[in-house]
Amino acid sequence: MSDARGVTLERFRWIGGHADIWQIFRDPGALAAVVGALAGPFRDDGVTAVCGIESRGFLLGAAVAVELGVGFVAVRKGEGIFPGEKLTRRSDPDYRGNRQELRLQRAAVGPGDRVLLVDDWIETGSQASAVRSMVEQCGGHWAGCTVIVDQTTPARRADLGVRSIVTAAELPAWDGQS
Repeated sequence: MSDARGVTLERFRWIGGHADIWQIFRDPGALAAVVGALAGPFRDDGVTAVCGIESRGFLLGAAVAVELGVGFVAVRKGEGIFPGEKLTRRSDPDYRGNRQELRLQRAAVGPGDRVLLVDDWIETGSQASAVRSMVEQCGGHWAGCTVIVDQTTPARRADLGVRSIVTAAELPAWDGQS
């Protein structure tokens, strides 16, 4: 995990006050280190499916699914094409007060599945909680959540089973300039 921590901190930057981790995706070595670190804590945990929330969660989640040798389950936002019967949840407000409508294909998770959520950043856990609810309604079991950056409270982290490469407190502070 230390390699992934180092590449995350090295490639993280602020742009216009927004956190940017896209440089991790551009470097194949950095991406491989991050994907390996995201998968690592769950490698021997019986995960049968990895889900990711649109859009960076799609990229990271699919890569972690390949790393773990399991399938990928997409969680879509909004109104894009997504055939078949779906479960839908509206998340609690995030740190900006926004609520997301999240959708999961009902057939993608079955009884006995052990599902891991992968994303780039978790702030309040509102979206992860909504995904967990849908996974459990399908009969699946929640394995936890693995992210690059964790900004949740200790109670939320424990409740969702969050594992991270770095915490938001470890990132350089925005200097107001970038």
